[in-house]
Amino acid sequence: MGIELKRAYDSPHSKDGYRVLVDGIWPRGVSKEEAKIDEWRKEIAPSSELRKAFHNGSLNWNDFRRRYLKELTSYRESLRDLAQRARKEQLTLVFASKEERHNNAEVLRQYLNMLN
Repeated sequence: MGIELKRAYDSPHSKDGYRVLVDGIWPRGVSKEEAKIDEWRKEIAPSSELRKAFHNGSLNWNDFRRRYLKELTSYRESLRDLAQRARKEQLTLVFASKEERHNNAEVLRQYLNMLN
């Protein structure tokens, strides 16, 4: 099927399929009922150090992407189930960032597609 990205602040939709929150911190102001998250994979979020460096401008997008992909390699085996799920049904990676193009969910989608 595929992997879509969606902000946690956007309304869930039945077409989202299996919804996975991929941030280390629950989105501020969003209740669990509103979010309709099927699974929260906080362990695969970027490390606090990496996230903070990107958000404060110490790292550009390419450096963040490269370093986060390196972090994801330690979760390779545990991420195979998400990659396999995306082959069978719609998978939506949910994130809180205001930046819709340059965020951890985008990097994670690229990584999962490489596993397929």
